[in-house]
Amino acid sequence: MESVTHHGRETVYRTADRGGDGPTVLFVHGSGGTKDVWKSQLRIADEYPVVTLDLSGHGESDDANAEPGYETLSAYVDDVLAVSEETGASVFVGNSLGGAVALTAVLQREASPDALVLAGAGAKLSVLDDLLAWLGDDFERAVEFLHEPDRLFHDASEKYVEQSREAMFGVGQAVTERDFLTCHGFDVRGKLDDVEVPTLALVGEHDKLTPRSYHEYFVRELPDCELAVVEDAAHLAMLEEPTAFNAALTEFLDRRVD
Repeated sequence: MESVTHHGRETVYRTADRGGDGPTVLFVHGSGGTKDVWKSQLRIADEYPVVTLDLSGHGESDDANAEPGYETLSAYVDDVLAVSEETGASVFVGNSLGGAVALTAVLQREASPDALVLAGAGAKLSVLDDLLAWLGDDFERAVEFLHEPDRLFHDASEKYVEQSREAMFGVGQAVTERDFLTCHGFDVRGKLDDVEVPTLALVGEHDKLTPRSYHEYFVRELPDCELAVVEDAAHLAMLEEPTAFNAALTEFLDRRVD
């Protein structure tokens, strides 16, 4: 495990490099998650060096103590840019909230990665009112709701589902609620023309949280974007169907990134 100190806090990240000569890929987790959601993506490190990080307040990283919304999103962008600079990562892969972080880095901080992969993401990430309420006053119910079929997972083994539940409880109610509130306020519709980066919109076939239509919107609105669908998976396709997810990712990078 490695870390970088910035803005008065420490951000922890993991690297995997088995001699791959492709650009370094930085993976950014979603709401209530940690870098461990990307454990199966370490498999691509023989082609592309991999970096996974814990955003502020998640996993082993210090918290930024930010208010939900723009302040939190900005803190997470700071985390990503600090790790990117430290590791030389030039491809950003973001899941859900992580996709919002990656897009914000490009749109507001003039980050210029070689490519973006928006996996289970959206230009607007509205959250159901009931879920927002449960995140505030009935966290167990919120976690169970997210783990019902075709939300985080389509038909994953109980082992993966239980690991995901435990990870969310480990991050805790306060940070997870902050994440979802930040998602709820995210909206970059009408601004995507400014993202002049080759982009892959990658979605699980059964994802009800950020459905295929969100990713088709990216294809229509981004200057250079293509769509890939991971069959038999939902929102956490990288965990549920890692072989197919990794194949779609590396096929895109092999074609689009020098």
